[in-house]
Amino acid sequence: MFNSKLSILILLLLLPLSSISSSSEAIEGLIERLDTRRPSPLLQESAAKALLTRLLPIHFSSFEFKIISKDACGGYSCFWITNYENSSNKSPEITIQGTTAVEIASGLHWYIKYWCGAHVSWDKTGGMQIASIPPTGNLPRVKKDGIMIQRPVPWNYYQNVVTSSYSYVWWDWERWEKEIDWMALQGINLPLAFTGQETIWQKVFMDFNISSQDLNSFFGGPAFLAWARMGNLHAWGGPLSQNWLDQQLALQKQILSRMIELGMTPVLPSFSGNVPAALREIFPSANITRLGDWNTVDGNPRWCCTYLLDPSDPLFIQIGEAFIKQQIKEYGDVTDIYNCDTFNENSPPTSDPAYISSLGSAVYKAMSKADKDAVWLMQGWLFYSDSSFWKPPQMKALLHSVPFGKMIVLDLFADVKPVWESSSQFYGTPYVWCMLHNFGGNIEMYGVLDALASGPIDARISENSTMVGVGMCMEGIEHNPVVYDLMPEMAFRKDRVQVEEWLRVYSRRRYGKTVKQAEAAWEILHRSIYNCSDGIADHNTDCIVKFPDWDPSLNTYSTFSKQNRTQSLITMPRNRRFFLSETQSTLPQPHLWYSTRDAINALKLFIDAGQDLAGSLTYRYDLVDLTRQVLSKLANQVYLDAIVAFQHKDAKALKSHSQKFEQLIIDIDELLATDDNFLLGTWLESAKKLALNPHEKRQYEWNARTQITMWYDTTKTNQSQLHDYANKFWSGLLVDYYLPRASMYFNHLAESLRENTRFKIVEWRTEWISYSNKWQQDTKLYPVKAQGDALAISTSLFQKYFG
Repeated sequence: MFNSKLSILILLLLLPLSSISSSSEAIEGLIERLDTRRPSPLLQESAAKALLTRLLPIHFSSFEFKIISKDACGGYSCFWITNYENSSNKSPEITIQGTTAVEIASGLHWYIKYWCGAHVSWDKTGGMQIASIPPTGNLPRVKKDGIMIQRPVPWNYYQNVVTSSYSYVWWDWERWEKEIDWMALQGINLPLAFTGQETIWQKVFMDFNISSQDLNSFFGGPAFLAWARMGNLHAWGGPLSQNWLDQQLALQKQILSRMIELGMTPVLPSFSGNVPAALREIFPSANITRLGDWNTVDGNPRWCCTYLLDPSDPLFIQIGEAFIKQQIKEYGDVTDIYNCDTFNENSPPTSDPAYISSLGSAVYKAMSKADKDAVWLMQGWLFYSDSSFWKPPQMKALLHSVPFGKMIVLDLFADVKPVWESSSQFYGTPYVWCMLHNFGGNIEMYGVLDALASGPIDARISENSTMVGVGMCMEGIEHNPVVYDLMPEMAFRKDRVQVEEWLRVYSRRRYGKTVKQAEAAWEILHRSIYNCSDGIADHNTDCIVKFPDWDPSLNTYSTFSKQNRTQSLITMPRNRRFFLSETQSTLPQPHLWYSTRDAINALKLFIDAGQDLAGSLTYRYDLVDLTRQVLSKLANQVYLDAIVAFQHKDAKALKSHSQKFEQLIIDIDELLATDDNFLLGTWLESAKKLALNPHEKRQYEWNARTQITMWYDTTKTNQSQLHDYANKFWSGLLVDYYLPRASMYFNHLAESLRENTRFKIVEWRTEWISYSNKWQQDTKLYPVKAQGDALAISTSLFQKYFG
């Protein structure tokens, strides 16, 4: 007889293509089951009407909304836009039908985009352009038979597990309501819903005799909850007050209620094995392992080295079942889809496929005992970031450890490094083609528009495709509006998009009129900034916002050949994101994938367009953002010039270049101050607004300041390993944080030349870290309203630096 482990391995390697069919049937069953749980047509139509009222109140009577069956859509989810029959002065003009309220909202968005020339983006990226929508009674008519758009794949997924910390952390219901409206307009029907889970965990763990005091050292602070949830850290930024826990649970109930009204399927969290330290004492025989350090400076146990309950332990299933049951008790039976990422950069102790299969089965069993119809949604990042471990036998063991159709994988980085291509469609497992795009909520103009316009199509029509959706998995939102206008459309596109023509229409929609200079600028941006094809993930490491921490006297600039200036991806233990590191060079080189001359030319065209668009908020945002981008890249070169001057012992040139670098920071700060969406004050005030007492106010502000600067722990002479990971180009942050850092550094360089001594990097670090600690604890108020003329300042800066 075969050894049982060998039998499993052979079975995994020889699985027939019929498994793809089995997965497809299971997914179809899941969709049918979820469809039966949706609110009544009347409730969904009312929810869509309420969205219309918030979006276009004067056009409330211009549209008729109806829920229709999939049979009316040829068996697919769809929206159907038609002219309203017997239209009169007081009757609707356009009828939009859809299989859910999300489809109706998507149809409304499609209509105002492509028939009325309107544009919808986040408020912080310029907001809406709806001036082009004709008044009531004059809406454009569509063709006689109407416009039916079917979803080629069932789902449009949204969010990364860390978006909740980088973008949503300080949101109240007013902001969440806007986001859910935006989601519905974009056709998102499978959003992650992670808010308030600490309150659920509090109730669950207390049933296992864990006290509130024990949880104080388990939960992270508000701005660091995502990493506490993943077991990367504990206690950092905490503890959480009961006020916070109660507020977030109430907020989650509002979020879920609105998502469900609109016909969305929320994805709730599940148990991944992360447990409080006190559980070891209560269950001494449980298989609980202390994990290694995750990015602390010196392995401080106050923050690092969390505890993981092995999925093979019976207690794992008990806790996992209790957690999902508690969610059902609080929220109702709102979903069958649960996220769990136990193995993300936490490799199993052995590569034995049989063992990996047993672990996967245990994780799923914890879900399915509480919800017999549970489906495991898993981020597929581990198969890329730890590919040396996850070879085909190991991948198959995990992916096939649950019944076919009971797991959905997010191909998280498919926009740049698609795993589906190298894994035979995840070996028959349904997956979602995802765009990662952003890290740390950094502000950087960047995109791969051509890949977005074709990648999901290529994946869907590929042989034996198991693709069931498209998704957006950015770490932070509210940037690059062009990317987040195109990507959601791919959930409804059956054919590749011709990006050049799409951008011409986009320019007209975004600014409300045809302006040749703007269209020409977007042509340039398409082939430069938004056409990154080097395969490098873009994490903003511009010298202003991530000032290099190094001793330039240890190397010379002449050694930095073009070949050495490439960057590679490296993973770090227990880290669910990745970092950019230099391959050979001592000096990290900020990512640059386009000709800076192209960007300067595009900026000149944008400035010239100002005479026609000066009053447009969308134009102002793009102008400020592009000017910032151009000047920031210039600052990178100026920094290098200063370093070369130091290495050549040219004190005069060092002074000139360092002063220019510092002046660039001041000038960019002044520029950013002209737009409400680039202000530090907004972030800080939103944090303080959630506080119910002075202690919470100080704690929340510290959390907000720390996340965007040092991020994690320091010593007197060592910066956090994650310093500037979540850097931001925000007015106030540049002049009060980034400028002093650069000034201190250049002063020490100048002193080194003046006194003919080694550069005192330890003294600089000591001075800088002390300053940073004080800034993080400070309570200085920063503006929340813009000041200054963006066009005038951008024009002036262009003349100053490029004239």
